[in-house]
Amino acid sequence: MAKRSDPFTVIVEQDEEGYYVANVPELRGCHTQAKSLDVLMKRVTEVITLCLADGPRPPRRTFIAVQQVQVA
Repeated sequence: MAKRSDPFTVIVEQDEEGYYVANVPELRGCHTQAKSLDVLMKRVTEVITLCLADGPRPPRRTFIAVQQVQVA
């Protein structure tokens, strides 16, 4: 089983209004947003802590890649 100190994968995107949006795929419903990356990363740490308080961490998955695919 994974230890709490193991890293989490965080996907960061920017929406149309300029907000940075972070999603933690390992933890269902674990996401946050902010106007700056500095604030976003502080909030990510807080939201991961809150999500872990709701229950045990699911089994670890290995992060492979993020790719963009264009469809005509």
